[in-house]
Amino acid sequence: MTIQETQEQIVNEFDQFVEWEDKYKRIIDLGRELPSMNESYKTEKYKLSGCQSQVWINAKLEDNKIFFEADSDAAIVKGLVALLIKVYSGHAPEEILSSPPEFVKKIGIDNHLSPTRKNGLGAMMKQIQMYAVAYKTLATRNKT
Repeated sequence: MTIQETQEQIVNEFDQFVEWEDKYKRIIDLGRELPSMNESYKTEKYKLSGCQSQVWINAKLEDNKIFFEADSDAAIVKGLVALLIKVYSGHAPEEILSSPPEFVKKIGIDNHLSPTRKNGLGAMMKQIQMYAVAYKTLATRNKT
């Protein structure tokens, strides 16, 4: 499934909920469904700055696809990072870099988060993109 298809799937899923309370519950559930992150990555090296909560993101490249793992100590934030991982994990760096998180606006998350959580979501997306840039650069260097 492409990044765009996954985003459309998320938008369709969240369109089923009328109340924001239900959307928040779904976001929290997605966080609970997130696979456990290896404890060895819960260090300062993998911790995001710009988030009020603690958030860790790690990535590995396999067959020119980036696979992300993450965790957070806050339920909603963990759900937000789970959404981003659902969209971007398992895709090539180029695809990640050319696919903005359109689902965020389409489901209205950006209008229903506190300013600090909104900044945190931006920091998470930026970190995912930074991993994509790094792996794309590494792949380019290895070709020459």
